[in-house]
Amino acid sequence: MNTLTLEGKVFTGEGNGKKFLSLPWVKQQIEETLGFTPFLGTLNLKLTRQSVSLRKQLENAKTIRICPPEGYCLGLLFKAVIGKEKCAAILPQVKDYPENVLEIISPVNLRAMLSLSDDDSVTVTVHA
Repeated sequence: MNTLTLEGKVFTGEGNGKKFLSLPWVKQQIEETLGFTPFLGTLNLKLTRQSVSLRKQLENAKTIRICPPEGYCLGLLFKAVIGKEKCAAILPQVKDYPENVLEIISPVNLRAMLSLSDDDSVTVTVHA
């Protein structure tokens, strides 16, 4: 198992992560594979240039897949940590999804728990 350290800055998303995580089939698959119920929202990171090239390695890594019903996109899920907080990185397999964005899910509101604001730097360790 490879471990990648990715760095980025927090930014406010459009709320799509919350919509995705509230879908019953997504929630169920995350609970079954990661053992936690996800907080309804993602911590969005705009990755540094160096981290964008590392993130590309995740696209081809063997990992947990969130398998959708027809009409929804596949999601790749990677166990991760921010500091001591267990979390997961999710890569939606959507056409034209920005390669410099990484979404983090957790059983808690990471933004609140870690007192993060937009433009704060975050380092996440991803297990690929």
